[in-house]
Amino acid sequence: MPKTKQAVALQSEETNPFLMVQQQIDAICQKINISETCRVRIRECERELIVRFPVKMDDGHVELFTGYRIQHNDSRGPSKGGIRYHPDVTLDDTRALATLMTLKSAVVNIPYGGAKGAVACDPKKLSRNELERLTRRYASEISLIIGPERDIPAPDVGTNPQVMAWIMDTYSMNKGYSVLGVVTGKPLELGGSKGRFEATGRGCTICARLTSKHLGISLNGAKVVVQGFGNVGLTTAKLMANEGCRIIGVSDSRGGIYNPNGLDMESVIRHKNEAGSVIDFNGAENITNNELLGLECDILIPAAMEHQIHEGNADSVKTKIIVEGANGPTTTEAAHILREKRIFIVPDILANAGGVVVSYFEWVQGLQSFFWSEDEVNHQLQRVMDNAFHEVLEISQREKVDMGEAAYMLAIKRISDTMEARGIFP
Repeated sequence: MPKTKQAVALQSEETNPFLMVQQQIDAICQKINISETCRVRIRECERELIVRFPVKMDDGHVELFTGYRIQHNDSRGPSKGGIRYHPDVTLDDTRALATLMTLKSAVVNIPYGGAKGAVACDPKKLSRNELERLTRRYASEISLIIGPERDIPAPDVGTNPQVMAWIMDTYSMNKGYSVLGVVTGKPLELGGSKGRFEATGRGCTICARLTSKHLGISLNGAKVVVQGFGNVGLTTAKLMANEGCRIIGVSDSRGGIYNPNGLDMESVIRHKNEAGSVIDFNGAENITNNELLGLECDILIPAAMEHQIHEGNADSVKTKIIVEGANGPTTTEAAHILREKRIFIVPDILANAGGVVVSYFEWVQGLQSFFWSEDEVNHQLQRVMDNAFHEVLEISQREKVDMGEAAYMLAIKRISDTMEARGIFP
């Protein structure tokens, strides 16, 4: 069930994701002498649309759903960000994710601002027809502020290329002509980009490879643990296995599995598709998600939801490298503990930026009506991620800060410079 109003109201400063992001922005702005005007603009969202809309269910009754579309900052270009379907999403969750999208786009230096959308629902409990009706109504409600030159949604948790196809079709029907560029992450038949589905996981893998090289750790035989077995986690696990890594543990929302000798990824994926979960995989031990995060490994990839590594479990994390595949998987308190343990963290706004990078490629291909091969997409993704990683690493070493602070410094400086150059209208 969605969070109650009371539960949202009681969300503390320690657990409110938007307040946590604002605090990080404030700290970085002070450290690198960002003007007060830019600071107050970067820490707030520019536009917030809240919609409540009815959907007729298969049995004839009507349910009311709440949705959001938040545009954080469009100084560097059109707003860009996914749409999440999850029962527990809140306004502040969506604000935080929109803000992270602005920072993420700036870190990898693509001309986008940040946005995020969400509907408080459980897509696993909806039939395909109910999901389509919900999506089309939500798309109609937010069509006021989205568009190929204004705000371009993409898939996120609980959504997929089919959902993007419904949004594109709904927006196009309202416009009276086909508008392929209104969303990215679409099916290939509708102007989607090759390599888009794997892009976020591929970006995580690139960051893991670059980090391992920097630290002098061989990926061949490296022990890897992946929390979350959706698009990002599954793709990352497959690609890391292809790099020669030993995937010793993976998990989904129902629990995890562990085999110290390594898991065969193709067999695990087949089991997940057949059983609906990785648990009870033959040849592995069932463990909890918390136990999974405490496994001794070389690389830990949290690719599930926010705040999975927190003050209560951070001390039990036993890894050399964390690559944040999810958005905000580590709380501020946990990050302090992990730094004291000398764990190298590749922050989310760098590690999982592959998705927005290839979304940008898809948008560019659509505007040109000229589409690239998968090799070309992957080559360009490698180039962008490599440049961004080394820019962040250089700041980290020069300023003697961790990679998270360095990524924020790079992003906020780029956004601030753009704001200063544009000035204020009127």
